[in-house]
Amino acid sequence: MSELAPAEIARLLGDGDRLRVFAALVLGSSTLAAVAAATGLDARRAGAALTRLTDGGVVEPDGKGWRVREEVLRDTAREAADAEPPAEAHEGASAEEAKVLRAFVRDRRLKSIPAAAGKRRVVLNVIAQDFEPGVRYTERRVNLMLGHWHADFAALRRYLVDEGFLERSRSVYWRAGGSFDV
Repeated sequence: MSELAPAEIARLLGDGDRLRVFAALVLGSSTLAAVAAATGLDARRAGAALTRLTDGGVVEPDGKGWRVREEVLRDTAREAADAEPPAEAHEGASAEEAKVLRAFVRDRRLKSIPAAAGKRRVVLNVIAQDFEPGVRYTERRVNLMLGHWHADFAALRRYLVDEGFLERSRSVYWRAGGSFDV
């Protein structure tokens, strides 16, 4: 079991001085003078960051200076990767649809676009909910909306049109299918 939670590490490295000092240590600096030179910080600020990183448990003195506790970071990363992701509520979804959504959607972002047409339709139906029935959207607006879901917004746009969730005419889109809340 790791001594640190991922959120603690994120808080420690969320400060600009501490992040620069941490990076300098990772890149081979180990003494206060070397860290200060590598980061451009004065010795007082570099020392304060080293103290905070040491107190936080990601850095430790090694006799000649400081070193990153790589084993703590590695253990924390493994624990975070092995942790069960929080279940997202997929209201109105059947058990099978919820399973597909858990596999492909995390925090309203697609981890990947499903290759299987059936699974892709389940995901596209959820994405289509972002489009208000009766509203016309420019292609640019559609791209922005879909870009929040996945970097390949063009593929999502094409799938939404091909599967009948959106209709298109002269670079104007509107919702044409999918499930609707009543």
